[in-house]
Amino acid sequence: MATPDIDAVLAANTVDRQQADDMKRKLADVQHQLQVADSARRRAEQELSAMLRLDKARPAEPPKWMRSPRKASVHSGTPWLLLSDLHFDEVVDPAQIGGVNKYDRTIAEMRLRTTIEHTVKVCRDYWTGVAYDGIVVPLAGDLYAGDIHEELKHTNADTIMGSVLHWSDQLAAALSLLADEFGKVHVPVVVGNHGRTTRKPMAKFRARTNWDWFTGHLLAREFRKDTRVTFDIVESADALVQSYGWTVCVTHGDQVTGGSGIGGIWPPIMRLDARKRARYAAVQQPYDLLVMGHWHQLTWGPNFIINGSLVGYDEYAAVSNFGYQEPAQALWLMTPERGRTWMAPIYAQDRAKEGW
Repeated sequence: MATPDIDAVLAANTVDRQQADDMKRKLADVQHQLQVADSARRRAEQELSAMLRLDKARPAEPPKWMRSPRKASVHSGTPWLLLSDLHFDEVVDPAQIGGVNKYDRTIAEMRLRTTIEHTVKVCRDYWTGVAYDGIVVPLAGDLYAGDIHEELKHTNADTIMGSVLHWSDQLAAALSLLADEFGKVHVPVVVGNHGRTTRKPMAKFRARTNWDWFTGHLLAREFRKDTRVTFDIVESADALVQSYGWTVCVTHGDQVTGGSGIGGIWPPIMRLDARKRARYAAVQQPYDLLVMGHWHQLTWGPNFIINGSLVGYDEYAAVSNFGYQEPAQALWLMTPERGRTWMAPIYAQDRAKEGW
């Protein structure tokens, strides 16, 4: 009987052990990949379940009270209060802008409260002789300063998640007050550019990658048992809202550039309006009035409205040499006969109360 080659046997055993070790490593890698995939599946199922619950709070169309007045024998109307460019938790240092403005969380709370109180006062005490069917309060983006720029990330009063937790409660309180006064509140929600979670603005999933969208859903869940308050949280950049047969296009306004030339913001706004009207007309969805934020300059155009801001003049506006404007939000009245009629700026700043 031949004597086995000891070296050959040892070499073969070594190869077998190496192959076994390789198989063990591959098996461990596969098991790890399965664990990662299973974890991702569970997260996706949780997110889908959450979205399905949120969607139950979203009406398929505007509420009935917005379509026609309650009584033909009275003068009916619906106030619209445009809330945008609130820039919650941005901090503005008056020493850096010549002392013309100050902004922090406490002042922002005061300005939001003042905006709501002045809206009620104008509608109740100045716009008399009108029976209100409710109020529409579009949330038109840039609710938060966000962390899209390094300077904001380092100077904001809170992280974006902390801001969302705090300010969703404040906004809920504001909407509840308006519901107590007007009976019905409808809230269209579009996103701005400051609330995005991506470095650059996105076209795909533009809404779902934005804290403005998320805040809208938080508010919808807060009011899911309160039939007085309804929401339309759109997945696109625009919301088309019907009011007495008139169509209002609500957008943020950041889809066009320019505005720093001698013509100011008018050339880019006119371009944006013309392009949007052509696009919607091509698919038989024309609108009558375009409303937007973004530009921080309250402007009443012939067929559009540009909102002011709650934050007011800040360091960016100062170094860019933009014109000064006091913090304000747009309020106007929609009527069955004329559409947009009365218009009023709601000034939010009270330096004496704010203490600066």
